[in-house]
Amino acid sequence: MKKGIHPTYYPDAQVICACGNTWTTGSTRKVIRTEVCSSCHPFFTGQQQRLVDIEGQVDRFYRKLEASKTMKNSVKAREEGRVSSARPVTDLDLGTKPTEALARAGITTIGQILEKLQNGTAEILAVEGFGRKSLIDLKKKLRAQGFAIPEAAEDLSA
Repeated sequence: MKKGIHPTYYPDAQVICACGNTWTTGSTRKVIRTEVCSSCHPFFTGQQQRLVDIEGQVDRFYRKLEASKTMKNSVKAREEGRVSSARPVTDLDLGTKPTEALARAGITTIGQILEKLQNGTAEILAVEGFGRKSLIDLKKKLRAQGFAIPEAAEDLSA
């Protein structure tokens, strides 16, 4: 061991807590001051309700927890709204002509389109101004937005 590079070791170092408790231990410092010890810490004393809240850490934690819950709820609501059948047809961005053709036929919501597709593609193709190309685009947009296309509408031969 090299001489002169190690700190002085005090086998009788005094530890003083803010609550007034003192004890001796070995350390490289003669006197050690601490804020919390095993005699006053809530975990060791059984007083769990008494929290040592330094600089509002507990309040900050609860604010972050509440913000997290709010964010999760808003994401869930947004996801539910994204696949809502009450959404207007204009949200699908089909183009002007197909959207206007559906509006003239009285089809204004995605739910109405899905109802028509339940009976097959013939009901949608019967709408004046709405052709096969528009139907293909409609199905692509519905799938992209998370809607399930009815099996009766999968066949284009009708």
